[in-house]
Amino acid sequence: MSATEASRDSAGFCADLVRTHDFVRYASTLFLPGPQRRALLATYAFNAEISRVREQVSQPLPGEMRLQWWTDMLAGAGHGGIEGNPVAAELLLAIRDYRLPVDPLSRLIDEHQFDLYNDPMPSMAALEGYVNDTSSALFSLAARIVARPSETTDHLARHAGLAQGLVQVIASLPWDAARRQLFVPLQLLQQHGSGMEEVFLGKQTPQARAAIDQLVGEARGHLKTAFELLVGVPPEVRPVFLPLALVRRDLKRMSRADADPFVPRTPSRLRTLWTLWRASRSAEFGG
Repeated sequence: MSATEASRDSAGFCADLVRTHDFVRYASTLFLPGPQRRALLATYAFNAEISRVREQVSQPLPGEMRLQWWTDMLAGAGHGGIEGNPVAAELLLAIRDYRLPVDPLSRLIDEHQFDLYNDPMPSMAALEGYVNDTSSALFSLAARIVARPSETTDHLARHAGLAQGLVQVIASLPWDAARRQLFVPLQLLQQHGSGMEEVFLGKQTPQARAAIDQLVGEARGHLKTAFELLVGVPPEVRPVFLPLALVRRDLKRMSRADADPFVPRTPSRLRTLWTLWRASRSAEFGG
């Protein structure tokens, strides 16, 4: 196999990985030019690999070892296998071609160590730190791929990521509760008279719902700020933030009185594409 064929296969592997495990981000790349799209998919494939470590191991230690491999790879201290890893190859190419900073990628790995254990998320401050170094970091890195970095874009990325990340915590609640993992801040639950075991039962109570409603309110505030900042960034960077249209849709549903956060939902991919396409043609995300 030639170097060109190997590179094409690595790019295809990353696209398939993101399409399978992170369809929202995959679909958002369809509205961006080809060369940038490849780098975006490399970054999102890296995130998919890191985010799925918890699902692929039965004990924390093997997960720690997998995360350490990625940390070493980014530090240039890999112990073999990098050439044979299509995601690593594509990520290193994106870092080189778009001068992506490595520190945010390393912090993303560090934050996902939390996933390997069943310790509850202690507070809103801890959750915001986790989301800022995961979801917000991905928005910031993606924006750097399509436009020159700026303070306004980084500010937008932070709020966009917080809105998206908080919504994801709520959307993932049924699956997290089933495996006794808590991302809804324990402090927040206790403020409303609820607790960890109540959530793990998987049934809505007024107390747990009050805590989740507060989380919805926090996400709504970040989303409002993100849309206010969106108008101040270059038109070419706005498609990176198309997932905000889905965050807005999900928050509207989550805010309904009859919405049960403990009932699993699997979003329609067709509806996801339709929502992103409509948003791409709107004044918010257009030129």
